[in-house]
Amino acid sequence: MSSRFRHVALIGKYQAPGRRTATGASDDVLEDIAAFLELQGCEVSIERSTADELQDCRYTALTVEEIGERCDLGLVVGGDGTMLGIGRQLAPYGVPLIGINRGRLGFITDIPLDNYQATLIPMLAGDYEEDHRSLLHAQVMRDGVCVFDALAMNDVVVNRGATSGMVELRVSVGKHFVANQRADGLIIASPTGSTAYSLSAGGPLLHPSIPGWVLVPIAPHTLSNRPILLPDADEISIELVSGRGASANFDMQSLASVEIGDRVVVRRSDYHVRFLHPRGWSYFDTLRKKLHWNEGGS
Repeated sequence: MSSRFRHVALIGKYQAPGRRTATGASDDVLEDIAAFLELQGCEVSIERSTADELQDCRYTALTVEEIGERCDLGLVVGGDGTMLGIGRQLAPYGVPLIGINRGRLGFITDIPLDNYQATLIPMLAGDYEEDHRSLLHAQVMRDGVCVFDALAMNDVVVNRGATSGMVELRVSVGKHFVANQRADGLIIASPTGSTAYSLSAGGPLLHPSIPGWVLVPIAPHTLSNRPILLPDADEISIELVSGRGASANFDMQSLASVEIGDRVVVRRSDYHVRFLHPRGWSYFDTLRKKLHWNEGGS
């Protein structure tokens, strides 16, 4: 069975030699997967920072930009954090991604490492489910000038400073003022991010097909400030009214300081991430497995 993907990029999170993953796989797993892909008729390249950590790597090393321009598929070996990082960077190129889970939860890296070969063979031949995930485009505006610009797949979080009290945030949606909120912070989460920080702060689960975001206060001063589901066609603006040392986090992987009077503006990105899943994949199966639903029942 030949692969429909001619050129595959392998992207991984490196672990020190000799360490073993929870599945018991040794750290030559990237080389094993690369050799497997070659047997399926694929040309294999390695993402440059991944290749830098491999001993005697015999595969072509490519930057993320080169992967976007040259490759038909990205195969990500790691946890959800690894997928979040590469997903944002490859979204403008439209390169589809498959995730092999070496992390803990694996909401978006959903193929078990110990069964990857049997799962990948039909997928590489074109038998898969395709799943598109929206991105958030966020900017920090200061005196009318953008001082920070980032994409996020999970969430944008405005947080109080480490040693300060609550922040006061002025929230607007589209042209409409919503409220001034006093809290430890505020989360704007995509459907993908609804299973991350948003969930631990009391937000709802959103199906990935919902064209919306959830706005979730973190430890609000007023208990009637509750999570609210918003359409992603509207721009959300969060202005810092008071609070020292505040910051804005984007997928908890990039950080910008926020000063009084700054606005964090979030809108739907023009890009989305393309995930490929095994045939028969279901979002509800993922929730049931990862959140341990139905356990302990009769």
